[in-house]
Amino acid sequence: MAKSAGCQFAALTSKHHEGFDLWPSDYTDHCVKNATNKTDVVAAYLDAFRSEGIVAGLYFSVLDLTAQTGHRSCTTAQKEKIFGQVTELLTNYGEIPFLIVDGWNAPWGGPSYEMLPFEELDRLVKSLQPDCMLMNIGCQEGLSGTDVVFYENAAGQEVNHSFNGPGISCNKLTKTWFWRDEDPTTPVTNAEWALSKMKDYFPQNVNFMLNLSPSTTGLVDENLAQEFARIGKTFQMPAPLDELPAGWLKR
Repeated sequence: MAKSAGCQFAALTSKHHEGFDLWPSDYTDHCVKNATNKTDVVAAYLDAFRSEGIVAGLYFSVLDLTAQTGHRSCTTAQKEKIFGQVTELLTNYGEIPFLIVDGWNAPWGGPSYEMLPFEELDRLVKSLQPDCMLMNIGCQEGLSGTDVVFYENAAGQEVNHSFNGPGISCNKLTKTWFWRDEDPTTPVTNAEWALSKMKDYFPQNVNFMLNLSPSTTGLVDENLAQEFARIGKTFQMPAPLDELPAGWLKR
């Protein structure tokens, strides 16, 4: 389905805010090793997308409601769990081109940068995989806390007209990021909207990201799959940059 839309890259939510890991982690029992279905979803995802030639990265939430890691608590032990799990993801699965982190310094619950300094996690990531881009959701004001400026457009964050890269904007075609019971019968945002956003973003060197949200059966609803295919009928990838444009931000 991602390929049908012309997607060049993808990200799997390996752990969201609730804290359940889609891989068998040594740092918690709250993961697939204790699930009814013990599939290592991270491994299965990476194998599938790599085989189709789609650049496959991962998403990881530093906010963990089950482990009670957030703005009220980010102890040494909780930080060690975060660092340990990131190490697992960047050690056990081959090359990971990018890692998207979320729930960090968020007013609604994540640990602050004082509690969990960006530099510490960035140093760990680069020590394990020097070419892995660490992309921090919500960093809209330069590259002090991210390798790529990240706009959560679905949460109202919009790209400044003067911005010229590198950036990414994440969006959704359904009402929420994750699947809901009403999704199969609720009209999704149409392909024309997504294509118009790409038309605005690409000249500013901003990547465009969309949700493919599987149901509790593990499948993507037909209405969402059809809209991805409609995107692919019109989508055109812009030519690669031959050189960095004026105003391109660097760390």
